[in-house]
Amino acid sequence: MSQPTPPVAPAPSAPAPALAVQPAPVARVQPAPTLQNDDAAGARIIALDDEKRDTAIAEERVRQQVVQRETARAAAAAAEQQRLAELTAQAQAQAQAQAQAQAQAQAQAQAREQGAREALASAEAAQRDAERADAQRLEEANRTAAAQREAARAEIARQEQAKREVARQEQARLEAARAEATRQEQARLAQQEASRQDAIRQEAARQEASRQDAIRQQAARQEASRQDAIRQEAARQEASRQDAIRQEAARQEASRQDAIRQEAARQEAFRQDAIRQESARLAQLPQVPPAPVQTPQEAQREERLRAIGRQLNQEAAQRDAAGGQRRGWLLGRADANADLVAYAEAMGRKIELNMSLDAVRDVVKQPHRQPLVTVAVRSDGSVERVTFVTSSGVPAVDEAIRQIIASHAPYGPFPPALARQYDVVEIRRTWLFDVAVRLQ
Repeated sequence: MSQPTPPVAPAPSAPAPALAVQPAPVARVQPAPTLQNDDAAGARIIALDDEKRDTAIAEERVRQQVVQRETARAAAAAAEQQRLAELTAQAQAQAQAQAQAQAQAQAQAQAREQGAREALASAEAAQRDAERADAQRLEEANRTAAAQREAARAEIARQEQAKREVARQEQARLEAARAEATRQEQARLAQQEASRQDAIRQEAARQEASRQDAIRQQAARQEASRQDAIRQEAARQEASRQDAIRQEAARQEASRQDAIRQEAARQEAFRQDAIRQESARLAQLPQVPPAPVQTPQEAQREERLRAIGRQLNQEAAQRDAAGGQRRGWLLGRADANADLVAYAEAMGRKIELNMSLDAVRDVVKQPHRQPLVTVAVRSDGSVERVTFVTSSGVPAVDEAIRQIIASHAPYGPFPPALARQYDVVEIRRTWLFDVAVRLQ
């Protein structure tokens, strides 16, 4: 179908050529020289006015020509526009006619196309029916083929499963046979290893027995040598210690006796002087009957002297009564006899670790001195006696110490080495009551 012819646009009119307007020449005014006379000046002025008037007339003529040309150009443009409008109207009429013809042609073509479409639809429907029947036959054939393929696939799968089951059973049988062979081999190796380990143990036991026998023999020889050396050294140390103890005891006894004598002499002199003074005072007072005079200090000194004398007498009597007992002394914390030091340390630890300060706190709150106490212990660990070398000055504190020592007895039998040396040991310690019960 032909398209309508578009309207023809009017061609733009060519603009009228512009008329070049030459500017009017401007008369150059020369500066007037010095006027010589008035007539010459007047003539020149008149000439200048004529030139200006001619120029204005020429310019007016040019302007009128330009106006006329512009008017003619406008009239031509209007006529051109009128012509273009007529051409446009004709083109539109032609286009409408063409459109009507095209519409009729399109209606006829549509009618023909509708008939062709109907015929094509009938042919397509018949073709579709045939294709549908073919598709049904093809689908039925496909279903039959699919069923056959599925049956074949199932059969193949069943055969494959049977093969796999046979292979699995064969693999299991082989694995069981291999495991059984491995187990038998391991059992054989274990039996061989057990036999080898048994042989190794027997050989090791034989070598160990030989080594232990050699060690025991060597140890017995070394122990015999060591015991012999220990006995010799112990005998030498014991002889030296006993000699030193005897010398120290003799020196201490001489010192105590000398101190007692000096103190007794001083007390006697003090007492005699007091008696003389009192006699002199009584001589001045003959009416008062004589009476003994004793100051509190003097009474305390006499009591201490009597206590020291009693203690010395008791110790001497005990030494005499002991007779042939073997006695040892540990007056400090160090001694050449390591067994005696160890026994004394164990005895002190037993008291310190098992005795709480709370049990005697109320007693030891009383002002007292640090008591120096000697404990004589028999070889079975029982306590023979407790001696206060230096009393605390408070009978309750001394009694508490006696009770503590007695409550923790016995202190264990002497070790064999110590028992071979002594029947009784005397251990001297200073007792402290601060944050705990401590023995120094």
